[in-house]
Amino acid sequence: MRVFLFLSMFLCAVPAMAQDYPDYSEIYVNDFADLLGEAVEEDIRERLKTLRRETGVEFTVVTIGAMSDYGHHGEIEPFATGLFNSWGVGDAEKNDGLMMLVSRWDRKIRLEVGSGYGTSMNAPMQQVIDGDILPYFRKDRYEEGISNGVDRTILAVTGSWPGEYDFDAPQRLFGSFSRFITGLGNWIWAILAGFVPFPLMIYRRWKRNTPRICPNDGMKMTRLDEVWDDNHLQKGQITEEELRSVDYDVWQCPKCEHVKIEGYRAWFSQYSICRNCGYRTVEGDTTILESATTTSTGRKRIDYHCLNCGDEYSVTRTIPKVSKSSSSGGSFGGGSSSGGGASGSW
Repeated sequence: MRVFLFLSMFLCAVPAMAQDYPDYSEIYVNDFADLLGEAVEEDIRERLKTLRRETGVEFTVVTIGAMSDYGHHGEIEPFATGLFNSWGVGDAEKNDGLMMLVSRWDRKIRLEVGSGYGTSMNAPMQQVIDGDILPYFRKDRYEEGISNGVDRTILAVTGSWPGEYDFDAPQRLFGSFSRFITGLGNWIWAILAGFVPFPLMIYRRWKRNTPRICPNDGMKMTRLDEVWDDNHLQKGQITEEELRSVDYDVWQCPKCEHVKIEGYRAWFSQYSICRNCGYRTVEGDTTILESATTTSTGRKRIDYHCLNCGDEYSVTRTIPKVSKSSSSGGSFGGGSSSGGGASGSW
């Protein structure tokens, strides 16, 4: 019986022993998944530093590749709570810390809050995730989602936008008005920017529709329709059309049957040129091998695969060191979480 109990206790302890958490390099932003550009990361860091200085609230942003990298297989909630408590986010007495955890390849996000909030922040955090973060994440716009989520989380917890903690009522009203005008201006610029490509598109269409003249006999050539032009295209060109990375026009002389093939690249395409066959049919997938820190560079592997010839190859790139702010170091205040907050997936 004693042997049985010992073995049972040992086997039950194995999953806990396998659990691991990353070590933080600073208390504000730990972008282990390399989702943030240096400028955006520094901007978020400054907002979180100001939050801590003005209100005493510790808010940390963490991105990881996958929870399985740290021995966790399951939902994000227990992992986030364990990480929060392992780092000790927030004041030890108030337990008012905040953590935004993004697991890129698990496609999950968690806003974990300290136990001092009880359940009062669960609904507001869910609103931030659903309305202010996930719409960006679903478009792979991680920088905007994280940055917007930071601002909205701060507003939900403190009642103030970043940088407005000591504003009086008139100043807050003016700030709201300024944001409205700025937002309106952004919308106007976004609308105008949408019209900028139109002249180029019109010129391109005019050029494509202009009749071609046969160089052999001077006859006006005929553009074949999509069904017939495939008879004159190579396999790789047909694949490009299927992937919508390149669209081809085939012109044929009705007299001498001379053929002219012209390709038009898509305005926006995720596919690049294959080193082997030369067609724009290569897609790439990035894997973080080693996350960069403030003291060392990281490494990432990009796996390429050609959808035309099947060529596969990988390249390894160096991830630059994380920029280190002079006051970004230090340690957390020893706070803890009882599992409060909200989660989402995209």
